[in-house]
Amino acid sequence: MTYPTNILQQVQTYQPSSLALLQNICVFIEIANKKFQNFQNMTANLGSTVNFDLPYRFVSSEGLVANLGGITQRLQPLTVDQANNVSYAVSDPQRIFNYSQQDYMANIGNDAIAEEGANIERNLALNCESAVPVNNIVNGNIVPTGALHTESGPFRFYGDGVTAINSYQQLDQMIENFLDFGAVKQGIRVVLPNVIFPAIIGNGLTQFALDRNNQIANSWDVGSFGNPPVKYYKSNLLPIHVSGTLGQAATTLTVVSTNDPTGAAITQITCSGAGTDANAVKSGDLGAFKDGVTNQPDMRYLTFVGHSPSSQQVQFRATASAASSGGNVTFNIYPALCSQNGNPNQNLNNAIAAGMQIKFLPSHRCGIVIGGNGYFLGMPRMPEQTPFPSSNKMDETSGANLLMYYGSIFGQAQQGIVNCAVWGSTMVPEYCMRVIVPL
Repeated sequence: MTYPTNILQQVQTYQPSSLALLQNICVFIEIANKKFQNFQNMTANLGSTVNFDLPYRFVSSEGLVANLGGITQRLQPLTVDQANNVSYAVSDPQRIFNYSQQDYMANIGNDAIAEEGANIERNLALNCESAVPVNNIVNGNIVPTGALHTESGPFRFYGDGVTAINSYQQLDQMIENFLDFGAVKQGIRVVLPNVIFPAIIGNGLTQFALDRNNQIANSWDVGSFGNPPVKYYKSNLLPIHVSGTLGQAATTLTVVSTNDPTGAAITQITCSGAGTDANAVKSGDLGAFKDGVTNQPDMRYLTFVGHSPSSQQVQFRATASAASSGGNVTFNIYPALCSQNGNPNQNLNNAIAAGMQIKFLPSHRCGIVIGGNGYFLGMPRMPEQTPFPSSNKMDETSGANLLMYYGSIFGQAQQGIVNCAVWGSTMVPEYCMRVIVPL
């Protein structure tokens, strides 16, 4: 028997997959101190910067005879100079035939907002290495100045860039180092790369700590522990700091001189042993004075309050890139180092002297310890885009405050949708510490 040949049409449809969004682990928007979120509404504050006060510094003297000194107002700026948007357009025929109202405004919009929130989060994380760019916003466009917000971010650090951080003991030592310098004991938060948590938890489960291990085995999360309690967060958006060649090569430098022989406010150090290299030091590089140098005392920070010698090595952050030439390199540092007795800003147990030695850290991924709500986020509510329909919405996952507006492009059969935000952030240096995670 012969059967007829059927000619059938194949129709390919575009079906929703119900795939979950590949969301990033957003932390910095959530944990930020939002006291100045909308500082533009504060009485008499004009412009894109707000200054807030830092604790005053004093020095005590023995006896009952007063030695009257002055006071200095210490300020930290928070500048809103970051902006970003995710925008897209859909034609009128596409709106009719391809997208339902639910798809158009919900699914696509949610994906766009997630992208915007992740970009904001990545920018905020740059505070961990003092690398947030200084921008001008001109007619809505970002114009980078080439400078960085080096007034923000830590100068102290935990880790050497070689030894893995993989145990509860290391986490506890990190916090004790943080507190030893002087720190607000409440509200300490730590953000670490998500990929190092399994090793930390795995090592913890080998210890005889029944209550803790039952908790972490069930949640597989470090969570909160310690005294005072420290809350641990994970992120996959922490920045990688690429160090200069002196840090990469673990070069030992020898101090030659400083820019302040009086020792009142040293912000620049010249060292030998650096060779000749255009990339010797990079902005954001971290360094420390070495212990055990022949004929030199070990350098220790004084506690921030009380001016007592702590157990912490003198660490610092380079605030600008520097080239070496003829074996010498001169680099700018934060904080200003002071060895003058009786000076409220004294932070050294000994004067910096020629012959002392310094080493910079190699490249690393940056974690962060933050105490006392010392990390601020300003994300002003943007004005409505009249005559276009506008909506200010907070992303439930990231906490970002975003503006969405849309409108038809006259005579073009197109509708454009824009999600955008402006923001600024800062970390008070004394209230944070970088965690050095090897690459």
